[in-house]
Amino acid sequence: MLEKIKVIGFDADDTLWVNEPFYRQSEMEFAEMLSDYGDEEYINNEFLRFQLANLDRYGYGIKSFILSMIETALFITNNKANISIINDIIDIGKRMIDKPVELLDGVKATLEVLSDKGYTLIVATKGDLLDQERKLNKSGIEKFFHHIEIMSDKTEFSYRKLLKHLDINAEEFMMVGNSMKSDIIPVIDIGGNAIHIPFHTTWIHEQVDSSKDLKFYREMEDISEVVKLFSSY
Repeated sequence: MLEKIKVIGFDADDTLWVNEPFYRQSEMEFAEMLSDYGDEEYINNEFLRFQLANLDRYGYGIKSFILSMIETALFITNNKANISIINDIIDIGKRMIDKPVELLDGVKATLEVLSDKGYTLIVATKGDLLDQERKLNKSGIEKFFHHIEIMSDKTEFSYRKLLKHLDINAEEFMMVGNSMKSDIIPVIDIGGNAIHIPFHTTWIHEQVDSSKDLKFYREMEDISEVVKLFSSY
C-alpha cells in the first residue's frame, strides 16, 4: 500500500511540537487560583464540562480554553469572581500564546527527508486559525508544507473534504498524528492510511478505546521512524 502514497498529512499539536503540557500547566494554575472555592478535582471536572459544552460554539484552541475558564470561574464562585481573577485568567491565555514553539525530536529532519523524496506534505490540525498560523510561522518548518488545513474538527466528512481539495484518493493519503480519535480512526474509516505516534499527555476528550480492529494503521514511538518506513520508496 505504501507505494500508492502521494500525500502525507501531519497533525501539529503534540505531533510536530509540544502543546498539551502547556494546557495542563495552565489548568493547574487555574485550580490553584480558585482553591478557596473547591479542590483541584472539582475545579478540573467543572472546567472540562464547560470546555466540552463550548466546543460547538468556540471550537478548539487557546481562545476557547480561556473563555471556558472564565465561565467556569464565574460558575464556581457563584458570579463572585472579581476582576483580578478574570485578569489573571486572561494573562494565562496570553502566556500560552506567547510561548516559543518547541519542536519534537526528529521533526525537522523527517520533514526534510520526506520532502526530498518527493512526497507532498501537509498540515492537518485542529485549533484556532490565527494561533496555529502563528505557531507554524514560529516553528521554522512551514516551508516544507504544500498545504495547511486548520480544521474545526477531524471527522470522516472533514477528511473526505480535504482529500477532494487535494484531488487524491483515500489510499493515496497517509496521516501522522498523536490522537487515535482525530488522526487515526476517521482516516482509516474512509480507506486511508495512518501512523499513530502517542504523546505522553493526551486531553481526555481525545482519548478513545484503541482496541478497535483497524487495518492500514501503524504505531511508532518516534516521528523519525516514518522515514524508515518510507526508505524503500
